[in-house]
Formats: sequence, C-alpha cells, structure tokens
Amino acid sequence: MHDLPSKREECGIFGVYGADDPATLIYLGLYSLQHRGQESAGIVVSDGTKVVSHKGMGLLSDVFKHQDLAGFKGYMGIGHVRYSTTGSSMLRNAQPFLVEQIDRIFALGHNGNIVNIERLRRKLEAKGSIFQTSADSELIAHLMLHKKGKLEERLVNVFEELRGSWSIVMLTPDGIVAGRDPYGIRPLCIGRKGDAIVFASETCALDIIEAEYIRDVQPGEIVIADKNGLRSVQGPRKPNPAMCVFEFIYFARPDSKVFGHGVYGVRKALGLQAALENPAEGADIVVPMPASGNYAALGYAQGSGLPYEYGVIRNHYIGRTFILPSPAVRNLGVRLKLNPVREILKDKSVVVVDDSIVRGTTSRLRTRTLRQVGARETHMRISCPPIRYPCYYGIDFANRGELIACTHTTDQVRDFIEADSLKYLSLDGMFRAMPLPANHFCAACFTGKYPVRISDEFTKTCLEPHLIVPDG
Repeated sequence: MHDLPSKREECGIFGVYGADDPATLIYLGLYSLQHRGQESAGIVVSDGTKVVSHKGMGLLSDVFKHQDLAGFKGYMGIGHVRYSTTGSSMLRNAQPFLVEQIDRIFALGHNGNIVNIERLRRKLEAKGSIFQTSADSELIAHLMLHKKGKLEERLVNVFEELRGSWSIVMLTPDGIVAGRDPYGIRPLCIGRKGDAIVFASETCALDIIEAEYIRDVQPGEIVIADKNGLRSVQGPRKPNPAMCVFEFIYFARPDSKVFGHGVYGVRKALGLQAALENPAEGADIVVPMPASGNYAALGYAQGSGLPYEYGVIRNHYIGRTFILPSPAVRNLGVRLKLNPVREILKDKSVVVVDDSIVRGTTSRLRTRTLRQVGARETHMRISCPPIRYPCYYGIDFANRGELIACTHTTDQVRDFIEADSLKYLSLDGMFRAMPLPANHFCAACFTGKYPVRISDEFTKTCLEPHLIVPDG
C-alpha cells in the first residue's frame, strides 16, 4: 500500500435475485470485494415480504463472526462493504440502508459520491424528510421515495437530479435494481448463476460463486431483475463516458474485469510503457512494492529485460486495519508490513516499481529501508502520472495541499523520498496502456479536468452538522 491513510478505496456492492441461499452468495461476493472497503459491512435478504438485515463496523468476517447466515431466509438480497467517502465512519452510516414507504421496505447500497448532496438534502428536508445518517446513499433512497410512477420511472427522474458518481444496487419488495451514473464513473457488472441474476462491483465477486459474466451495466442504465426476468431502462447518459482510470491503476483486483477489460493485462501494459519511457541505466533488478506494484513491475521487467525479483516480502497478517499499539512500534510500521530481502538487494542498483505516490512519506520510509539492507541505488518508477488533484467521485484522496506532487516538482519529490531517481509515467503513456480511448476515462486526479462540476461547499463531511452524536 501507499501513503495510507491518504489514499483509500471506495465501496463494494453485490446483489442477487432468484437464489436459494442469497445470503451465502452475498457473503462470498463481498469477501471478494473486501479490498474496496474495510470500515463496515452489511447484508440484507428478503423473500418479498420479510426482510432480514445485519450490518456492523469492521471487516466482513468480524461483522458476521457470530451471525448465522442460515437465518437469512429469502430469494434475493444485496450487500455492501464500505469505506467512507461521504459521511463519517460510524455504524449509522453503514450500508445497505433500509427505508420504509407505508408497508414496503427498500434497501440500497451505493458506491460513489453525490456531489450536489447538500442542496438536494435541504430540498428534501423542506418537504419533511428526516435523515438518520450523513451519507449520500440515504439521499438516493429518499429521492426515490418522493418520486411518482413506476419504479424505473422514479429512478430515471432521480438520476436526472443527481450529480456525481454512483453505482447502486437496490432491494425492492419485487426484485433487485442496479444502476450507474451517466458517465459510468464507477464499475458495475451483471452475472448469472443458474437461474439467479447477480450484480457486482467487479467480476472477481462473480468468479468466487462460479457465476458467468454477462456484461456491464451501461452508463446511465437501470437494470431490473424480478419474476419477469431481466429488463433494462436507459436513463440519462453522456456522449462520452468518464470511467475512473484509477480502477485499472490501483483499485480493482488484478483478477477482475472492470469496464469490460481485464485489470491484470492493463497493469502489465502500464509497466511496459514505463520501461519504454523511463529506463534506469545500469540497474540490476526490478522489484515491485507488494502488492500494488506487482503487475506493473512485471511489465517493466519484461520491457527492460531486467530480472524480476521479489526483493520486498509482504506480511499478509498485517491487515489494512492493523492498529499499531505504541509509538515505538509505529515507527516500524513499514517493516512490519513489508520486509526487504537483504541477500537480493545488497549491493544492487534496484528499480522499485509502484503504482502511485500520494503524500510521499511511505515511499521515503521504504527507500530508507532498502538502503539500510544494502541497496546501492534505488530508482523509483511510478506506473501513473503525478497525482495533483483530489478525487470527488469516490476515492478519498487527501486534499490538494497534502498531495506532494501538487506542491513539489518531480526532482523535489525525488529528494523528499530520498531516491536516486524518480520517474512518473506520462499522461499519454498511461492512456496508451489503456484498453479504451482516452476520452472514455476520468483522469481528473492527474489533470484537474472534472467531468462533473464540484460545488465549493462539497466535502466528505459536509453533512456532519446535521448529526447529533451522543457522548460515549
């Protein structure tokens, strides 16, 4: 990982209709999507009349440690793993959200950020809506309940009011609904397992339950799975999509397909392009920073002809939520998670490949560690351009002042991380490695060109004043 907590994941969503045991399928699917969010997890299952829900803070395995999934009776359900990108990390913001309309219960799980949330929420509050959370996902549910007409008509109208990014799964009394924003910023795919229809953020969640990938939900599309089968309604859609390029660079699992293309191959292509653009003269070996740099480093090694070595070993028992107990131990945090192999690195000129640099502090600690075990030179190669702008669409990048590439030149970043050389992949080189045209992607974190305008008042916690949190 890199410079945490300055760069974190978004959320993972999963839904299934027509299954004998939906809770188990959802649990397995969410387990495959755990990399997308580790703060909270939840599952909601229904038989069309009764709804069973459980959610909590922490990893999926912690939240459901003592929960008997056999008690989740039904044939449809949705699940969610969360990292908070709008709204604080607290139980009331955990998803899926449950909302009632007379005697009908709906549940919703959301991946993304609604950037006009404050204006829409004040509008709904003026109409009498009472909000229980500070998360934008609840807003979508309230908007839907205020609309009139058939479900799909209401959702089309909701999509026309929202601004930002969203992939959603919704449990209704009649079925499962899935949808994406008009730009398709966040991924969402459709699968089939026997007679059951499955929706998931990434295809790795389909693989674990042995479901067949059918296709992606298209930008602006609303897909409904119910007793009548699978049907689609096209909502608002932009001429060109703006899919998050960082899904390919970092966020998605390498064994997934997102936006219709395999992540593993794209990351190798990024590394190959980095080797073509930024060779390291006189280097002896290529070493990835596990696990995010593994596949770009493989591409770099193949492109440069240098040996590929696992010179840094990851301790898999140190999780992303690992809390270091004392200052003395915290100072060893990098070594606890990633330990260099002295006999591979000693007296070597090493090309270190990673996917990105955010604040630079972790990169500096790693460079120092490599030198301590005897590396003669460290040449850092990054498989994307410098991150200079925040993301407002579902990635919790630091604010602009904390992004080191925003305030420092490449040479200054090199000096800060104490590397012998530092080279980023160019913007053009990054797009050459992508399987889709450049105008199909959002690359605002590199360029500052946001496909959806951001209001000045929007922040991750812009709704926090609405909450009263009791002491203790």
